[in-house]
Amino acid sequence: MPDCPRILNRLMHLLCLLWLATSPSMADDCPDWSRPAAKSAIDTLGKRLAEWSDAYYRDGERLVDDATYDQAQRHYRQWQTCFDIQTPETSTAPAADSTLRHPYPLTGLNKLDDLAALHDWMAQRRERALWVQPKVDGVAVTLVYEAGELTRVISRGNNVRGQDWRNKAQAIAGIPKQLPAPTPARATLQGELYLRLKDHIQADSGSAGARSAIAGLMARNTLSTDAGAEIGLFVWGWPDGPRDIETRLSRLADWGFTDSARFSKAVDSAQAVAKARQRWYREPAPFATDGVVIRQSHRLAQTTPTRKGATTPPDWAIAWKHPSRSAHALVTGIDFTIGRTGRITPLLELQPVELDDREISRVSLGSLDRWQEADVRPGDQVIIQLAGGIIPQFEQMLVRIQPRPAVSPPDPATYDDLSCLRLSDGCREQFLARLTWLSGDQGLDMAGIGEGSWATLIDAGLVQGLSDWQTIEEGQLRELPGVGEARAAQWLDAFHPAGGWRLSTWLKALGMPPAADDSLTPVTDLQALQARSIKDWTTFDGIGPVTAQELRAFFQHPEIRRLLTTSLNRS
Repeated sequence: MPDCPRILNRLMHLLCLLWLATSPSMADDCPDWSRPAAKSAIDTLGKRLAEWSDAYYRDGERLVDDATYDQAQRHYRQWQTCFDIQTPETSTAPAADSTLRHPYPLTGLNKLDDLAALHDWMAQRRERALWVQPKVDGVAVTLVYEAGELTRVISRGNNVRGQDWRNKAQAIAGIPKQLPAPTPARATLQGELYLRLKDHIQADSGSAGARSAIAGLMARNTLSTDAGAEIGLFVWGWPDGPRDIETRLSRLADWGFTDSARFSKAVDSAQAVAKARQRWYREPAPFATDGVVIRQSHRLAQTTPTRKGATTPPDWAIAWKHPSRSAHALVTGIDFTIGRTGRITPLLELQPVELDDREISRVSLGSLDRWQEADVRPGDQVIIQLAGGIIPQFEQMLVRIQPRPAVSPPDPATYDDLSCLRLSDGCREQFLARLTWLSGDQGLDMAGIGEGSWATLIDAGLVQGLSDWQTIEEGQLRELPGVGEARAAQWLDAFHPAGGWRLSTWLKALGMPPAADDSLTPVTDLQALQARSIKDWTTFDGIGPVTAQELRAFFQHPEIRRLLTTSLNRS
């Protein structure tokens, strides 16, 4: 008799997959590439993934952050679907004659994207009894005990076969060589060799090279006892052991694998899992981690691992990685902003990615020179990361789109410290930045007046010069969209404070180049400043020829002279 519920579940799963494959969101995420450009980009990304994977599985070396690798892998599969392009898989399998086969493949785990995904995963479990463990960041290993004696130690390799590490394991005190009775005829343990650290805080130090350090130690021809003492073992799997985690943890502790019981915790809610993840990310720990693993307390009979070579991740456990510190991103456009001083800053527009649980869609390249050196174009694939854990920044070029699309940046010769003192073609951005600076706390300190206020006034045609706001009437403000009577009165008070502003305040607001304190005194008048020569300015401490020239140009500029004269008269 057919198993109708199972057939129905599989049919529903298939229909969901078909819907996802054709959904508008999938189409929206497909890059705007020609087919030849797509083929080149996908092939190149595939080669990068193969290089990263080879370094990770063969040498235990992580060339990119795990989150970056996962994102790149998702993009690779997604773009293959977008353009119906398939590329051959690159095998990283070591030579069979130099390796041992894992009794149970190291399948890895599926990964959660966020707290909402965790809620969904927990809602689908057939039981609510769950445990959370740290996802220890080290080198995976399989231990095989027969009648309590350690007979095999196998490196991760390509998840199916790995190197024979039994001799090296003799120097690692954290690996028992003989289990105390009672023991089963065979026990296959899977775990992570980790570097012992003191008060390691993941959020501050990342993985601190822990994985590479372990890989380096295990790559030595011989492992000394002192080096072995630096290595710990966290057992996270016992595929041929008891189905319930409580029994597994208890027996592991009896055998000397105490970390597993010590650092595993029963949880009953997604919030408890999130709290544990934050603890492992931000509080001191004895090893590096890259997230947490959530496991069902009991493995169901039909989900018990087999030795038949299945390499699909289990459905009774899942990983939730720490906030990513770097990301693989697709550049969708290049924007150029022009600041108050005329500095041109290139901004990379990105298909949104997550860094430290924040969505990032723009990254600054800092300067036009750096953009020209990096030669980033729309369609390129880049790696971005957080600078100081806060500011997203461009890290490196990964894949250049071919052919290269044209990008036309603003002409740097058009903009400088004294350009766009009035609104004109090509000047809106710098002019708006000047007004925002003028009303800020480093200038006239106008309460409630910011970039949005100035944009409204510019759009209404009320401000085309840096001092036009001084002649705006309350009735004109009331007619502006979203202003009204109360805000109009507030803006008018900000424009005309009691007592006005001093000369030194106006000079800062209009962007006077920085000068020594003794070059401006309460008795210094405007005429005296305008009369100073370059030589006069250099007589003040801290003012060299370049700054002196800038100061002379500022005070001699016709628009600056007009603004200072009219503004001081009105205030």
